[in-house]
Amino acid sequence: MITPCFLSLILLGVSVAPAQEETALFAQARQNGARFAQMAQAARRVLHAWMAQADPRTSLLPERLPGGTHGLKPGDNTRLFTPHNSGADLYPYLILTAHLTDPELCRGRLMEMLRNEIRYTTVQDSIPANLDLNTGALGPPSLFGAGEYAKDGLLAVTELLGRTPWFYRMADMTADIMKHAPVHSRFGNLPASDAELNGDVLQALVRLATMTGDRRFLEWARRIGDAYFDEVLPGSHGLPSSNWNFEAHTGDGKLRLRDHGNETVVGLSLLYALEQYLDTPRAARYRPLMARMLDRILESANPDGLLYNTIDTAALKPLDAGLADTWGYVYGAVYTFYQCTGETKYRNATQRVLKNITKYRNYDWENGSFDGYADSIESALYLAAREPVPEALDWIESEIQVMAAMQKPSGLIEHWYGEGNFNRTLLLYMYYKSQGCRPERWVPGFEIGAVRRGERLYLSVGAAGPAAGWKGRICFDFARHRRVMNFDKNYVRLNEFPEWYTVDENTLYKVRRAGGAEGLWLGSELIAGVEFEPGDWIVEPLGAPPYGPSNRIGK
Repeated sequence: MITPCFLSLILLGVSVAPAQEETALFAQARQNGARFAQMAQAARRVLHAWMAQADPRTSLLPERLPGGTHGLKPGDNTRLFTPHNSGADLYPYLILTAHLTDPELCRGRLMEMLRNEIRYTTVQDSIPANLDLNTGALGPPSLFGAGEYAKDGLLAVTELLGRTPWFYRMADMTADIMKHAPVHSRFGNLPASDAELNGDVLQALVRLATMTGDRRFLEWARRIGDAYFDEVLPGSHGLPSSNWNFEAHTGDGKLRLRDHGNETVVGLSLLYALEQYLDTPRAARYRPLMARMLDRILESANPDGLLYNTIDTAALKPLDAGLADTWGYVYGAVYTFYQCTGETKYRNATQRVLKNITKYRNYDWENGSFDGYADSIESALYLAAREPVPEALDWIESEIQVMAAMQKPSGLIEHWYGEGNFNRTLLLYMYYKSQGCRPERWVPGFEIGAVRRGERLYLSVGAAGPAAGWKGRICFDFARHRRVMNFDKNYVRLNEFPEWYTVDENTLYKVRRAGGAEGLWLGSELIAGVEFEPGDWIVEPLGAPPYGPSNRIGK
C-alpha cells in the first residue's frame, strides 16, 4: 500500500528509490484511470438522456425538459430550440462527449443536428433564430444567439477538434454578426452596447484572426478593442461598464464579473496578447489600460481573491454579495497578462486565489445548482494547468465528486440546457486525469490515467467488465494552441481544453511497457493513435536534441 506520507515525499521531490517511485507513480496513474472511467460513464449517461429528447422532425434539442429544479413546470409544454442556450451550452458538449464515447453518433445524428440547425433556424445570412419545436415558428434573427453559440459552443469544439464543419459555422456566423452589427460608434458599428455580446464576439474574432489569416477578423477585433480601450475604460473608471451608450458616451457604472458580463475582460486580454505578439502600436497603447483594468478588478476581490458577482465601477464595492463561480475566467485574463508582460504580481494573484480555494468546499455557488460547481471547477482547471498549486488540485478532487453526485438515475441532473456544462467540466477533468491521452473510443470498464514527471509520462491502461479483452489505439495530445489556434503562447482561454502532456510531431518517443518490450514512435504517430494493450507504460522523448523535445517557435 502506498501511504499518503510516501506520496507526499515524492511530490515534494524527496529522493526515494527509483523502483519505489515508479510503483507509486503507476499507482497514482491507475487511480486517475478509475476517475476517468467514472466521469466518462456519467458524461455518456447525460449524452444519451438528452439524445432521447431530440425533436423527431428537426432532430434539434429543446432548451428545457419537464421536471427537475430548472426544467419546465407542470402543464408547460414549451419545446424551444435556442441558439444561445440549446446551441451554446448543450449541443457542443454532447458533440465532444460523443467524439470520445460514441464516434458513430458524433458523425451521424450530431452532424445531422448541425445540418438541421442551419436548415431550420437560419433567418438572415447565417444568423439563427429561436425555433418553436411544437409549431415550427421562427423568431427574429438573434445576434446574441449567434454570438453565444459561437463563443460558448463552437469555440470549445474547435479548441479540441480543430477545423470541423462546426468551425466553419462559427466563422460565418461571426462574420455576419459584424456585417449586421447595429450599434453605431465612432470606431464603427459594434454588435451590442453590452459587455457580454461584445466580449463574446471579440473572443471569437481573435481566434478566427489567428486561425484564418483573414484580416477582416483582426480589423473587427480591433474595432471592438478600440471602442473599449479608447472610450469605455477611460469613461468608466478603467473598467468595462456592463452597458455603455456609445452615443451619449456614458455607462451604467456596473461591472458583472461572473458570466454574462465578464466576457469583454476575457476578450480584451486575448486581443492584447495578439497585438503584443504582432508588435503593433496598439500593444503599447493598450498595455497601461489593460493593467489598470486588471489592477482594479483584483482590488475589488474578497480577502481570499475571489470575485464578487457585480461591482460598482467607481467605488469597487460589491453590488451583489454573491461570489462569482466563474472567477477563473477573469483570472485567466490576469494570467494571460502575466504571460505577455512577465509582471509577476499577476502570477502571484493567480497563485493566491488557487491556494485559498480550499476554503470553499461545498460552497453554494448558485443556489444549490450543479452549474456553479461546473463553472468553478472549470475555473480552477484552466489555471491549475499552468500553476499546479497543490491546494487547488486537492479542491478539484473533492468538488468534482460533489457535482457528479447530483446526477439522477435517468442521466439528467436538473432538466435544462446547462447540463452541457456538466459534461464540459467532466471532460476537462478527465483529460487532466489522463494528461490529454484518450482512447479512440471509450467503452464502459475502460480506464486510462497518467502522471507526468518532467518529460516522462507514466500511463496506465486498464480494461475490465464490458471492456475485458480491450485492445485499441490511444491518441496523445499536442500543442493545439500552436498547431490549431496559431497562438504564439498557450494563453489561458475561455472554452479551451488545457494541454497537459503534449507530444511534438517531429520528435521520436520511446514507449515501453513496465518491465517489458519497448517501441519507437514519432509524436505525429502518437497523436494519430498507436495501439496499446492494458498495462503500465512509460512514454518519453528519445535522447537529447535533435531527437528530444524540440524548441519550436511558440512552444
